Amino acid sequence: MTDNKIKKIKSFDANGIGDVNNNIYGLPFDAEEADIVFIPVPWEVTVSYGGGTVNGPEAIYEASYQVDLYDPKIPNSWTMGMYMEPVSQDLKLRSKGLRHLAEKYIEKLSEGPIDEAMLVVQDQINAACAEMNNWVYERCINQLNKHKVVGLIGGDHSTPLGMVKALAEKHESFGVLQIDAHADLRNAYEGFEFSHASIMTNVLKITNVKKLVQVGIRDYCQEEVDAVVESKGRIKTFYDRDIKYRLYHGTTWSNVVESIIRELPEKIYLSFDIDGLDPKLCPNTGTPVAGGFETEQILYLIEKIVEKGIKIIAFDINEVAPGADGKDWDANVAARLLYRIANLAAWSQGKRPLMPDVM
Repeated sequence: MTDNKIKKIKSFDANGIGDVNNNIYGLPFDAEEADIVFIPVPWEVTVSYGGGTVNGPEAIYEASYQVDLYDPKIPNSWTMGMYMEPVSQDLKLRSKGLRHLAEKYIEKLSEGPIDEAMLVVQDQINAACAEMNNWVYERCINQLNKHKVVGLIGGDHSTPLGMVKALAEKHESFGVLQIDAHADLRNAYEGFEFSHASIMTNVLKITNVKKLVQVGIRDYCQEEVDAVVESKGRIKTFYDRDIKYRLYHGTTWSNVVESIIRELPEKIYLSFDIDGLDPKLCPNTGTPVAGGFETEQILYLIEKIVEKGIKIIAFDINEVAPGADGKDWDANVAARLLYRIANLAAWSQGKRPLMPDVM
């Protein structure tokens, strides 16, 4: 920890109002001083229902100033430092332009076979998404090389693939814990190789990913059920319906969590689609689905994972969309979850807050 960081910690009022002149959560740290770095990815080209997640990173950033910094699990966690990289307006504008093309393509697809012109659009979008994946990879590997705890903020759920590829260069073997309403196991959904609905199919092409554990899945097709069965245990899915039936029959959430943890390897990447929550907490997400979890259920799961000594090697939160009326409820929920998840991930990697006697 640098002398300059210690000076900032000593002069910072963690009980005060969020300072908008500082970075995310009003914290005063720069990219070098922060133990935790967030990479925003404003991209939603292939979304097939509602839009708005392209604005998710900025909405979470703005909502973060209203988050109180006391973490009941990790006191003084803010002293580890958090920093969010600037949102790429070029990437955002490109996403919006391509999204219009994708909407026309999807409309044509719903009417029947597509023509040559639409096949050209399909190729253009696939190429652009591949470039986005490389963009994400470069930023993630840069921060991982600096030994940062890295969190990705989407955008839609297609955005973390470059992150997982970067992690595969650092870890020979790890699992993925996916919290989601959707299985995301379709193969090139709607003809888009890097569709948000195909993210886990693409993740599983990375051989370093030894296990995919899905939690909360409640909207899926036969193709995805078959993929789980045919994986011969590489994919373990805890369907929302099955979880709820266990709870209705008297099983505690603690016991369900123990079942989930038994399926996890020693290292995991946490991929958190906000629609894994009850939609009252994320009504503006792209494809809300009835059912899902409360925030503290998810935090309890992650806390127990960390207590078991499992390392969260990186994480994402995605599919957060601010409402059309400008209300920031979804981002408000996401900002609070992001803060506590980031602290737990950092703790699992051996990062520690500054103690009060030093402050």
